[in-house]
Amino acid sequence: MNLRRDVFQAIADPTRRAILVLLASQAMTAGAIASNFDSKRPTISKHIQILSECELVESNQQGREIYYHLKVEKMKQIDLWLEQFRKIWETRFNQLDEVLTKLKEKNDED
Repeated sequence: MNLRRDVFQAIADPTRRAILVLLASQAMTAGAIASNFDSKRPTISKHIQILSECELVESNQQGREIYYHLKVEKMKQIDLWLEQFRKIWETRFNQLDEVLTKLKEKNDED
């Protein structure tokens, strides 16, 4: 049975985020991914399984090796969801900047 996992729970884990960063530049085998961590290979394989279940990572068999690569389209969906928060924070930072500028101008006048 293939469980559907929440993509945000998957990317909440620092090891899984690090795996995504590795796969952003190139496809890698589980062994190659695991060599970048102090964790044992079965632990890294479990992280890869979770990322696969969330459809963030896809596997492709080439000969005897299985290569994992990032599913860019799924990452774009996450980025689109996060964009709404970027806009909110940009607005808030701009408002804060305006307040600070007015305070500085008032301070300069005094």
